[in-house]
Amino acid sequence: MQLFEEPVQKTMYAHMLNVQGRTLFDIILYSLKAESGGGVLLECDSTVTESIMKHLKLYKIRRKVTISPCPDLSLWAVLPQDQNSGQEKQKPEIHNPDKILVLEDDPRTKVMGWRLVLNTKTDPLDVVVSCAQDDTEKYHRYRYAIGLPEGVKDLPPGVALPLESNLVYMEGISFSKGCYIGQELTARTHHTGVVRKRLMPVRLSNPIREQDEGASIGTPSGKAAGKHRTGVETLGLGLIRLAHAKEPLILKSSEDTTVTLEAFVPDWWPKDVKLT
Repeated sequence: MQLFEEPVQKTMYAHMLNVQGRTLFDIILYSLKAESGGGVLLECDSTVTESIMKHLKLYKIRRKVTISPCPDLSLWAVLPQDQNSGQEKQKPEIHNPDKILVLEDDPRTKVMGWRLVLNTKTDPLDVVVSCAQDDTEKYHRYRYAIGLPEGVKDLPPGVALPLESNLVYMEGISFSKGCYIGQELTARTHHTGVVRKRLMPVRLSNPIREQDEGASIGTPSGKAAGKHRTGVETLGLGLIRLAHAKEPLILKSSEDTTVTLEAFVPDWWPKDVKLT
């Protein structure tokens, strides 16, 4: 991994693409220390572990590379108490550093805090000082509140486009590296500078019991404004046409109820983002 040759580069966010330039899997890579055995640790949506392993083995060809799951490891997100992305955050205070395999900044955005990898037998409360353990749903609610996609529900394989999914904003793509699968469409879209839709955080006026993935979002006048992806309660993500991003929007659920929703620009996006 040449990108890991930089001494400060320890984590990397990326998407695996198909030949049409659409996202297959979103991943985070961790460069492991030599004393931990070296190599690269790959974080992915747990529901597609087998698919990713099959995908990697397809392209390893005759290289002497070992690809295997890590059932003895557990992943934790250490979220910052202060969610203000403009302030410099300090790494969490820790006990027992010898029990930590990985503790690094989340490479996608500062407001996602840190990623922590431990042995499954290690309690994170024994490692991170002054923290409280919470459930996975609260983690997803936090993500949707700041508009950060993760996993196959937010980024449907073969459907999501990396630039519409804000891969540039999440430091997940290089436009100077060599060829890669899906490069042609991605590079052309980037250099033309035309991205008409973006995956944006949305707030619903009322929670929907069954949030339809891919449900149409429209304007009050009936114009198509995008597609709803996923969400929790009144928070979610929608692929929104930028021309309508500042307008009140409407979503009709499978329960035949209509709710209004508002799309908004996250604080961690670049300040010069234009909604046109």
